[in-house]
Amino acid sequence: MIGETAILGRNVRLYQGVTLGARSFAADDDGVMIRDIARHPIVEDDVVIYAGATILGRVTIGAGSEIGGNVWLTHDLPPGSRVIQAREQNTILGT
Repeated sequence: MIGETAILGRNVRLYQGVTLGARSFAADDDGVMIRDIARHPIVEDDVVIYAGATILGRVTIGAGSEIGGNVWLTHDLPPGSRVIQAREQNTILGT
């Protein structure tokens, strides 16, 4: 799933079941969702995101990063980061 305000750079590889979603949805006074507000991730060039990974919110995944399978992210990552799941928590390597 790729949210409508997500931005993807060049040479980005997304494997099956990846979600680039929002953490929340702004609503007007009547409770109607406000569209076109940037709320989905920015994925820079040469990023690989493996199966089942979920990235939520307007976060930036830096160029050349690698996101392992089944990882959940809700924060920015600097370029060249590698995030894998290890023992029930995410581990950031090589940042």
